[in-house]
Amino acid sequence: MKLILGNKNYSSWSLRPWILLKHFGIPFTEVVIPLYEGNYKARILKYSKNGKVPILIHGPVTVWESLAICQYAADLFPKRKMWPQGKPARALAYSVCQEMHAGFTALRTAMPMNLTGLYPGEGLTPEVKKDIQRIEALWAKCRAHARGKGPFLFGHFTIADAMFAPVVTRFRTYGVKLSRASADYSKAILTMPAFAEWEQAAIKEPWIIRRSEIYAKSGVKT
Repeated sequence: MKLILGNKNYSSWSLRPWILLKHFGIPFTEVVIPLYEGNYKARILKYSKNGKVPILIHGPVTVWESLAICQYAADLFPKRKMWPQGKPARALAYSVCQEMHAGFTALRTAMPMNLTGLYPGEGLTPEVKKDIQRIEALWAKCRAHARGKGPFLFGHFTIADAMFAPVVTRFRTYGVKLSRASADYSKAILTMPAFAEWEQAAIKEPWIIRRSEIYAKSGVKT
């Protein structure tokens, strides 16, 4: 398997399938294409005509879009149990993943993913507050299925956690105040070995995407 990614500091969509594959010990190589640098678009188009990352190449198969890649991995490795067990929990997981994939535009716009930035209080518009309230409600609903069995949304790590991992980083970057339960869940994501590996690579990146540094003074990372 080969996973085509954007900058690890900024590319939320790239983080999702990467952390899933890494957590479940699925071997893959990676190609990081710095977004908005040089001929980045042409480099991406060599792998997929949609022109966006991430992209998974598996022999003759090409899969694009984060959620589709995650589902493809789940189909390939059913014994890894990347979805929660039981029809009610799995139906809920499908739903929250799709809502994450298609929604929360205000949060995405006002609080872009930026692992090396720290901007507490920035971006907290009324619309973003609504998104945050909805996300916390979803987390609580999922955790009810876990019934204390493990720290993740459905107890053990699943695709649902992979989809919300970038949101957890946003809450940290922008100093969002969370309920105790949401804070505990966020800690579980941020202390994962797989996430630590991703973050260390992000810290070492030399590239800056200025559109993701909207709160930095003079457009430079702090």
